[in-house]
Amino acid sequence: MITYDPKSWWGLIFKFHKSDTFRRLLPAMATVGVFSGGIAFVDRELWPEHLSSTTAVHSLLGFVISLLLVFRTNTAYERWWEGRKLWGSLVNTSRNLALKLNAYLRKGHPVRAALATQLGAYAATLKDHLRDANPPHKGPIRHAPNAVAAYLFAEIDGLYRRGDLTAEHVLMLNPDLTQLTEICGACERIKKTPIPYSYSLFIKKFVFAYIVSMPFVFVDSFGYWTALFTTFIFYVLGSLEIIAEEVENPFGTDANDLPTDDLAQTIAANVRDILVGNGAAPRA
Repeated sequence: MITYDPKSWWGLIFKFHKSDTFRRLLPAMATVGVFSGGIAFVDRELWPEHLSSTTAVHSLLGFVISLLLVFRTNTAYERWWEGRKLWGSLVNTSRNLALKLNAYLRKGHPVRAALATQLGAYAATLKDHLRDANPPHKGPIRHAPNAVAAYLFAEIDGLYRRGDLTAEHVLMLNPDLTQLTEICGACERIKKTPIPYSYSLFIKKFVFAYIVSMPFVFVDSFGYWTALFTTFIFYVLGSLEIIAEEVENPFGTDANDLPTDDLAQTIAANVRDILVGNGAAPRA
């Protein structure tokens, strides 16, 4: 995820990051510019009669396509923000679980380090799982995050059976343990349910038809300037679609995706500090 100063107007305007849509659209923009310039040349130099302007219809179509792209962008951002809230919930759930275990287990208990490692590993495992980067799990549970959660459940059950935890302790821990799997399922729902294919395809075709027809509409009024105007409008519309495509799956490695690497490291450091480090509270 890119960190930046939102108050630095001039710095943002003149900064071109590798993920900037201008870089990605540059070849297509050049093609649109050459095409529009060719239409203007034919109209001005070769065509005996200039093309008549029909800007009213094109303006109406522009309004419609703007609404579609705004809806597309808002839908994609909602998915991005929901993913961020889920990972924020994962941070809080992991900390709460570690704090409860820290209070319930005696200081120096040998299982503290193992619980800290596995609880910290859950976020990293979920991150890799959402990126399809987890190696195949060789245990009885092939779903990697579920395997880590199963270990935590089994360890808590073992502590209860050995008398290190009471039934009340287990009841207090169970909601947080269950929440881990619920967060995983919600993240998988976002990842595996993209924007419907027909909707995405229709927007791309609509933008293409709109841009291709634009030189014929504006060449009578703007002449060779049509190439510049058409290229700029294509840049705006194409950028909105590219941004929506990038943020609708927020768990990848694109520049604008969620900082799940940093969040996973934060969780691992926090739970280890609570259970193993100075966060260990003396048992009353």
